[in-house]
Amino acid sequence: MTKLERIAILTSGGDAPGMNAAIRAATLVARAAGVEVLGIERGYRGLLDDAFVPLGATEVGSILREGGTMLGSARCKEFHDRAVRDRARAVLRARGVGGLVVIGGNGSLTGAQALVDPDEAGPEPMRVVGIPASIDNDLGLTGLSIGVDTAMNTIVEACDKIADTATAHDRTFIIEVMGRDCGYLAMTSAIAAGADLALFPEAGRDEATVVDSIVDTVLAVRQRQRRSRRVIIIKAEGVAIPIDRLKALVDARLAERVPGSDPSVIETRVTVLGHVVRGGRPSAFDLLLGSRLANVAVRGLLAGATLKMAAWMPPIDLPDEIATRSPADPYCWLVDLGAVLAETENLLRGRSPLARWRAGAFDDIEDALLL
Repeated sequence: MTKLERIAILTSGGDAPGMNAAIRAATLVARAAGVEVLGIERGYRGLLDDAFVPLGATEVGSILREGGTMLGSARCKEFHDRAVRDRARAVLRARGVGGLVVIGGNGSLTGAQALVDPDEAGPEPMRVVGIPASIDNDLGLTGLSIGVDTAMNTIVEACDKIADTATAHDRTFIIEVMGRDCGYLAMTSAIAAGADLALFPEAGRDEATVVDSIVDTVLAVRQRQRRSRRVIIIKAEGVAIPIDRLKALVDARLAERVPGSDPSVIETRVTVLGHVVRGGRPSAFDLLLGSRLANVAVRGLLAGATLKMAAWMPPIDLPDEIATRSPADPYCWLVDLGAVLAETENLLRGRSPLARWRAGAFDDIEDALLL
């Protein structure tokens, strides 16, 4: 096995709080093993532009608590082309990079797999290991990805503040959070914030059903014999109804169901959290998660692993050829990257047992909320 002398780190796709913790830990672990570390700015785009910077203790010493990523990130759709990947491999060879750490989500890890495809890269391609970073928690075979915990805390904090106004005025608020293909954030933050309803794409509800569920929830809450009759509804952006249209439909239906009511009482309010959910200083958990996953990823890379992803507590019944417990951390594993991408596709298409369980479990929770 060829000993690695130089590795590179890149962050790609959507930024996630905790990426800097992973960059820092990966750099320090590699440097402690006598391996030179380069950072690639702006993800795969920067790789094509030969945008490399040296990384050492000085460069990463103060980045731990910062949100986002010190290396920057960018989309690079051209990476789907074989010729573009050939250019990227040529740049890495010219830089003497023998191993690559890719920190990102589904698209980023797909790019990593293609970059070292032996059919393209030859019989001895460089090694690559991925680290999952996605606030949507939409990657397969890992319990959590970097950034999820911080994003949930941000949503819950925002919901708590909105709930104060909603309670004071008996208002109904629809709060839209990120989650284009996966409704994990909407589901979990709804539970943590004590919301009355969560709307997520995995439920597969059509427009009329979504509107009815909101109206039924509002009317059920208003019939309670309690001081507060505020309603908090959390909607994932992946629910394919524009938020303004949803508000208009709900307001119209409420007016039909409760004729003669004061419009200021039954009218809904809308808050779109948007990219606020991505930002902010990482939570303590994300700082630890990023550091632990990076430790496992780099140690695996130096030991000869390739086409793997560091994972936090994947399903424990995975066969040995797919998942290997890391000797460096009892809660982290190295899982086969191809299996990760296949399970991610199943998760996003609602075919995986986990996706079906999430949707089914929340149906039960929703019934309990209306009691």
